[in-house]
Amino acid sequence: MGLALVPLGLAFGVLVTHSGLAWWWAAAFTTFIYAGSFEFLLIGLVTTVAPLATVALTAFLVNIRHVFYTLSFPLHRVQGRLAKTYSTFALTDETYALTTGEQARSWPGARILWLQFLLHLYWAGGATAGALLGSLIPDEVRGLDFSLTALFTVLALDALRDRRGDLATPGLALLSALVARVTFPGQLLPVAFALFTAGLLVRHALAGRKPAHA
Repeated sequence: MGLALVPLGLAFGVLVTHSGLAWWWAAAFTTFIYAGSFEFLLIGLVTTVAPLATVALTAFLVNIRHVFYTLSFPLHRVQGRLAKTYSTFALTDETYALTTGEQARSWPGARILWLQFLLHLYWAGGATAGALLGSLIPDEVRGLDFSLTALFTVLALDALRDRRGDLATPGLALLSALVARVTFPGQLLPVAFALFTAGLLVRHALAGRKPAHA
């Protein structure tokens, strides 16, 4: 996963410099913001000098999914206030996917923390290198902004393989996304998460009502 973040960071760094920003913006974004998908959006917001209210609202809508991540992220295994603070800051889609799987249930807090730090380092280092080398990449190159979507697709496929016996959950997620896309295309992400959460709660309630077998 860390090695996968290197070319992704390189692509982000190249996009930063091709957008007319100085190379150090890539280092600052990836080090102090560290929110991959929002960082890609932030390039456009910075270059157009968007109002702070617009930036704040965009950040909220894009990153609200982390509220749901905290419900099952193993933060309780991380010891120490400073360590918990950094672990909360460094909670990403990739970290969540790796630390909530079946194989990670016995991981100690130190391993989780090192995992987050190394992924952060791969991302920031790749982005900084990409920004410094951005002038060597022709402007005609297209598709770099799709690299993040490609990574999310791989994570989704891996999660689907891990849950082969539970097709209802990914099916509910897909249905939620489709309904949100049709009804509220401008607010797809928060609406899809709300529908998905509501569906999971209904499913849990219905499962609780089933009579126990003797």
